[in-house]
Amino acid sequence: MLGTDFRTGSPNWLDLGSPDVRSAAAFYRALFGWEFVSAGPETGGYGFFQADGKTAAAIGPLTEEGAHSAWTVHFKTDDIHATVQAVREAGGTVRAEPMDVMGEGTLAQVTDAQGADFALWQPGRTAGLELTSAPGSLIWVELHVPDPVADIAFYQGLFGWRAQDMPVPGMTYRVLSTEEGDLQDTTFGGAAPADDSSGGEQSRWVPYFHVTDVDATVEATRSHGGTVLMPAADMSDVGRMAWLADPFGAVFALLKPDPRT
Repeated sequence: MLGTDFRTGSPNWLDLGSPDVRSAAAFYRALFGWEFVSAGPETGGYGFFQADGKTAAAIGPLTEEGAHSAWTVHFKTDDIHATVQAVREAGGTVRAEPMDVMGEGTLAQVTDAQGADFALWQPGRTAGLELTSAPGSLIWVELHVPDPVADIAFYQGLFGWRAQDMPVPGMTYRVLSTEEGDLQDTTFGGAAPADDSSGGEQSRWVPYFHVTDVDATVEATRSHGGTVLMPAADMSDVGRMAWLADPFGAVFALLKPDPRT
C-alpha cells in the first residue's frame, strides 16, 4: 500500500478541484474528519485537508476552462520537463506546462493517451502528502481506461512501472508498482477496463480512501448530498469497498482492507 517514501512514479499528491471549496470541504469533513487549512491568500483559495495535523489531500477551485469537479492524482518525477516531453511523444496531452509553485515543487497537468487526467509533481520543499494508508487518507489509486494494457505501456514509458496480472471474476486486474524497490513495499494501485455497459465510463484515475467502516461512510455520503455509484461490497482478499461521488460529481472510492492481506 501507499507510503510517504516517494519513489519515481509514486502517487505523491492528491487534490480536488471543486466549484465550491467551502461546501466540498464540509462534505469531506463529515466523511473523514478532515480539517481545511488555507494555503494562504496568494494561492487563490487552495488549501489542505489535514488529519491530526498532517496533510492527507488538498482542494482548490476549478481553474481550467470547461473543467468539472474531480480528484487529480499526482505522480512523482525527478525531471518534470523530460516527463512532459515523454507524455507528448507517447500520445498524451499537456494541459498545463510545468510551473514552479512558490518553491514547494514544480507542477504540470497532463492527460494520458486514453483520456485519463493526472498531474506531475517534482518535489521542492514539499515531497508530497504527509499521511497515506491510515484511516481517512489515500490508500490506493486505480486507473480505468478502455485498454489497460496499452495505457500501462504509456506510463511505463514515463516512470518504468511494473505490472502484475491478477485474475478476478470477469476480467484481469493489473497491480501496479514503481520500478525500484520490493514489489510489496512499492505497490500503489491497479488498472482495470473501463465499464462500457452503460454508454462508456470516463477514462480516469480513482482515489481510494482508507476507512474503518465502509457502510457508515456510505450512509454519511448519502446524508450529506453525495451519490453512491457502487454499494458497499466485499472483495475476496482485498477488503470491503464502495464507489461514491461527492455533491459536485467528483468520483472517489472507499476501502477497508482485509486484515489478512
